[in-house]
Amino acid sequence: MKKILMIEDNEDIRLIFCEILTLENFQVMCAENGLIGLKLAKNQHPDLILSDLHMPELNGYEVLEKLRNDVSTANIPFIFITSEEDYDYRCRALLLGANGYLIKPVDICELLNAITTQLTS
Repeated sequence: MKKILMIEDNEDIRLIFCEILTLENFQVMCAENGLIGLKLAKNQHPDLILSDLHMPELNGYEVLEKLRNDVSTANIPFIFITSEEDYDYRCRALLLGANGYLIKPVDICELLNAITTQLTS
């Protein structure tokens, strides 16, 4: 069973995504901020990370940067799920090494396709 870490500060969104992913037979870990997410990623080594961009403690960029700079987590696929539609946000995310950038509200099929693409590549 593939392990996914969901880092999202909005409790309602976090719970919905975590429930959907559990129903899709993923083992799901949920974190309410970037600092907790980073600790979970380093301790649990998920197969994939989904993360919001704007969060307390550490934002999504900071989490991604720290993961990419650590040899033990550098290759974990990382997909942003954010409400930021601006091209500059997407550009920065991809330059930092994000594997995907989805804009809220995310279509469930689009999300599952992005996950499948990363887990099978």
